[in-house]
Amino acid sequence: MTEQSPAQRSIGDFAPKLVDLTDDVLFGDVWERPELSKRDRSLITVTSLITSSSFEQLPNHLRLAKQNGLTEDELKEAIIHLAFYAGWPRAMSAIQVAKKVFAE
Repeated sequence: MTEQSPAQRSIGDFAPKLVDLTDDVLFGDVWERPELSKRDRSLITVTSLITSSSFEQLPNHLRLAKQNGLTEDELKEAIIHLAFYAGWPRAMSAIQVAKKVFAE
């Protein structure tokens, strides 16, 4: 038996088509395109999640960003930078999520 993807574990029994699109298209195709490094894709994704207040997705993407080569200091600096472009409340919420994730 193969290990389930995060999407399969989270919503596989509820929305299998969304799992297929997530696993096959988003992570199987888009994230594998060579035009951007996975490190850069992670920074873009974390930034987008913060600017759209999608904090429920942020913990997994902060973990992935670290796996893809971003340091905790770089991620904290990105959040600080975003405070002035995306808004103070978003940055404060994001830094709380990062604090919990980085303490793991």
